[in-house]
Amino acid sequence: MKSRLGSMRGRSPNAAAAGEETSVAASLHRRWFYLLPAIFVTYSLAYVDRANFGFGVAAGLGATLHISGKDSSLLAGLFFLGYFAFQIPGAVLARKYSVSRVVFITLVAWGTFAALTGVIYQFWLLALDRFLLGVAESLIFPVMLHLLTRWFTREERSRANTVLILGNPVTVLWMSTITGYLIQHLGWQRTFVVEGLPSVLWAFVWIRFVRDRPSAAKWLTPAAGAVLERRLVEEQLGVTPAGVVRQVLLRGDVLLLSAQYFCWSLGVYGFVLWLPTIVRQGAAASMTRTGLLSAIPYLAAIILMLLVGYIADKTQRRQSIIWPFLLASGIALFGSFLFAQKSFLVAFVCLVVAGGCMYAPYGPFFAIVPERVPRNVTAEVMAMINSCGALGGFFGSYLVGLLRTVTGNEQAGYLLMSFSLIVSAGLILLLREKPRANRTIFTEAWKQA
Repeated sequence: MKSRLGSMRGRSPNAAAAGEETSVAASLHRRWFYLLPAIFVTYSLAYVDRANFGFGVAAGLGATLHISGKDSSLLAGLFFLGYFAFQIPGAVLARKYSVSRVVFITLVAWGTFAALTGVIYQFWLLALDRFLLGVAESLIFPVMLHLLTRWFTREERSRANTVLILGNPVTVLWMSTITGYLIQHLGWQRTFVVEGLPSVLWAFVWIRFVRDRPSAAKWLTPAAGAVLERRLVEEQLGVTPAGVVRQVLLRGDVLLLSAQYFCWSLGVYGFVLWLPTIVRQGAAASMTRTGLLSAIPYLAAIILMLLVGYIADKTQRRQSIIWPFLLASGIALFGSFLFAQKSFLVAFVCLVVAGGCMYAPYGPFFAIVPERVPRNVTAEVMAMINSCGALGGFFGSYLVGLLRTVTGNEQAGYLLMSFSLIVSAGLILLLREKPRANRTIFTEAWKQA
């Protein structure tokens, strides 16, 4: 024991500092295993309750409720109107009060509204329910992105954002399989109830474990929390805090990102909500097989998102990584437009490429915002950009469905989605690339983390 004490007393200051840095690095590493899984599950549940509507339509929602194809398209689009209208007020509320509590309330609300979708038979009540579901879910994405800016640095943010947004394709991947099976055995109405209630239960898990800031998390050491918060403050030293939120929202780069995300989301949500119907009619498949085929594009999306997020953080490049994938997605959808009536196999392969590429650059895209705008308005800017995306989602879900109803085929919808994605690729090219981050300011502990 004496010899051990003597060896401890004889440790050099450098050795002690190295040990402390290692401890900090190990504690910081827990963010990837404690915080991100909770964020992933929460966004995944949100995506179940917005994307399963397309399966309900494919399974005969319109026939059950005695509504037209145009009415079904309107129901799909009303979600996005509610999603569009309340994002900025929700972001302000979360920033001023508590992100974790706002998310808790919205989890309970959207789980309830999603379950009610399966028990409401009157069209106007269902329309109101879909709108309120959009309102409840409108807070989740910008608030989550804002939470990640409090927990992850610039060199980690593309990967952290990617894990969050992976909740989208991963959810649709398993949901496409499970929802198709459930609908075939339970019917679409019971399926909506079964898939809505888990969000309510998860709300109590969320509020138990997630905290707004590193310093408040019990699973992070105080030293690690201090290192992380100091690093995040250092990143913002070159960005002047905003005095008036409206001035930042009207900046040219923010407006450009908003327009770009509108076009991007028009293509994405037209794809997500109407893919099951397109696949079922094109392949003349059962709901179970439709679900399996609809899952394939999202498997490609998961692989590409992980790869692109990693590359974006390593190179510290954003815009130059985003636009090629969006362009490729638009071209692939144009290929589906050309072959939709000639070969389902070729058209479906094009859909797989399009689905993978349209999701791939989400991580680096949302890493752009905290690098350009002051920290005190990041939540509002992200909410505005995502609001424009929600508006694009409304037009995408409504117009693609309307074009299918009017023309009797999928080709016009393919063309619309293709055009919007190609335009989004062109718009991101107009945004100037930010210089690479200065890596010399990182401590050894941070490099290890």
